[in-house]
Amino acid sequence: MATLSHEAFRRCVAGFGGCDEYFTEMINAGSLLNMGPWEKFYMMDGPDPGKIVWQLTGNNPEKMGDAAKILASLSGIGVDLNMGCSAPQIAGTGAGISWMTKDWGETERMVRLVKKSLQENKGTDGKEKRLSVKMRLGDEKFTEERLFDFCSMLVDCGVQMLTLHPRTKKEKYRERARWNFVDDLTKRFPDIPIILNGDIKDFSSYSSAVEAAPDCAGVMVARMAAQKPWIFKEIRMEEGDSFDVDMEKTALDFIDDVEECQPEEFWKTRLRRFFAYYCLNFSFAHYFQSQMLNASDNEDSRKRVREYFEKCPDDRIKTVRR
Repeated sequence: MATLSHEAFRRCVAGFGGCDEYFTEMINAGSLLNMGPWEKFYMMDGPDPGKIVWQLTGNNPEKMGDAAKILASLSGIGVDLNMGCSAPQIAGTGAGISWMTKDWGETERMVRLVKKSLQENKGTDGKEKRLSVKMRLGDEKFTEERLFDFCSMLVDCGVQMLTLHPRTKKEKYRERARWNFVDDLTKRFPDIPIILNGDIKDFSSYSSAVEAAPDCAGVMVARMAAQKPWIFKEIRMEEGDSFDVDMEKTALDFIDDVEECQPEEFWKTRLRRFFAYYCLNFSFAHYFQSQMLNASDNEDSRKRVREYFEKCPDDRIKTVRR
């Protein structure tokens, strides 16, 4: 969710009733400690500061621990350690899923340093931040027992919640997420909340996931929330209910919020990232997507949104039903 789960995007989701917890973009430990010009935007906690989870990434145990001190003093629920990102630019530096594949002694040291920082530095509400980890199954040589051993190490270090994206390092989204491993984790660690992540696209897939892992403590939705910011409302509504989405207004409001919540240098990349997913909702998805990805600036983006709905007025209102 890099370049996606910033405050402007969270506002979009919140406009449809929101979700229980908002995980931020990955915050790089080294960059946070240097307090560069962009870090204040990664540390924005709207629209609901009490629901924020700060997602921390990096490759150095000491820097991770020191960065956690900063995040511990902010608002929100907790700090989440990213041990699942397999993107080469992240994993190749020793961050992300590399914490699962490198020597576990180094990983254990990092987790203990972060935990210590959270214990010694309270948030704005005076409470200790929760420590959680998001991870994958491991590399291609993973075994269920090795996964359990890794999770046991995390829990022994003070991790209080685990989120599993049940794919290996190299598995892409063509392969189906193996939700059964989430169910296995809930049985092995009954006292730790286990969150299911992967392939949640609508109420039907949500129901299938929960059926496969009935004891999971929750479900995390990532990229599909960019395509359908109303997905949490869709999952929660009762059978037979429906609601309308003004697709044009949602798009234009998002552009406004990006201008308010992001530095000008980020506007183009944030809009491109969002509209790459959001445009998939429409009758002429590829055309609309190409239009938005090629917009020169925000005003051009607004112009292209309005022009699309002038040409395709039937796409303006989307009715979501259960």
